[in-house]
Amino acid sequence: MSPLAEILRDEILRAGPIAFHRFMEAALYHPQFGYYSRRPEIHDASTPIGPAPPRDPFGMHGDFFTAEQLQPVFGILIAERMRQLRARWGDPRDFTIVELGAGRGEMAEAFCEFQYVPVEAGGDLPERFCGVVFSNEFFDALPVDVLVMRGGKARELRVGFENGRFIWIEAGSLPDEVECYRKKYLGLLTEGQVIEVSLEALRWIDRIAVSLEFGCVLTIDYGYTSSELPRFPRGTLMSYRRHQAIDNVLDDPGGQDITAHVCFTALEEHGKDLGLRPELLETLGRTLLRAGESDQFGCALRADSPREEMRRRMQLKQLLYGLGETFRTLLQTKGKG
Repeated sequence: MSPLAEILRDEILRAGPIAFHRFMEAALYHPQFGYYSRRPEIHDASTPIGPAPPRDPFGMHGDFFTAEQLQPVFGILIAERMRQLRARWGDPRDFTIVELGAGRGEMAEAFCEFQYVPVEAGGDLPERFCGVVFSNEFFDALPVDVLVMRGGKARELRVGFENGRFIWIEAGSLPDEVECYRKKYLGLLTEGQVIEVSLEALRWIDRIAVSLEFGCVLTIDYGYTSSELPRFPRGTLMSYRRHQAIDNVLDDPGGQDITAHVCFTALEEHGKDLGLRPELLETLGRTLLRAGESDQFGCALRADSPREEMRRRMQLKQLLYGLGETFRTLLQTKGKG
């Protein structure tokens, strides 16, 4: 059993089943053993003594790919979309791109012509700025609470520990904030429906609405609207390891990624209450077409060699017809641009 599993097990045995929000937060963000921060194991005695870099969960040798790994094409097209958004606001000199979940900094080069501020999950936004809050697969990795419908009422699903493993436990009524979210954004739910509630996503929208004086919020992620919930009767939680999807999100906390689809209805409606007007909800492919259609993707495909040009063409194809059909882009605006 891993050190993080022991920590969570002891917490449960001491105080009873814990909210899944707590389990997911520890599994992903524990400062020492969380999935995004834990160090790789070192078995070679000849390895120099010193802190190892964090284990990289992305790419071929990690657990999954993101659109940001399809560089330089993704960065070129998103940067062009940012120029389009900047132009609609009159090209202000202090136009800033704030990237949530910047990770390995893969977009830093693409955004080099802008004022650029990377912000991680535990970080702070600039106090006041104009520009774009950009994120790519940020909201899907925020901790969520989980509920299930029983007899017309919602019950919380918590995490217990029995017979050497973590298990789901149906608890009582939901915390007030979770119940309020359910009623406001999720509509009618059927018997046995499992659903995730991301209060943390709403808190980020709160912060954005306060800090962004005028500009846009451009969110790229996979998710659903409330009308699409019947497609996910067992919820959307999923883990990934070595590019394989794993249904059991309670297995090996800290050793595998955990994600939950984003409820775009909640982001839209909560943002609208705070002055962030929902403008577009479209596929990522359509967003990239908006960026590349002015020059027929000439800038994105321009390369120094036929081999590099072919590589870029393959990246563009995957972005438009692979990830581009799976992921969506939500554009929200604040101000009169």
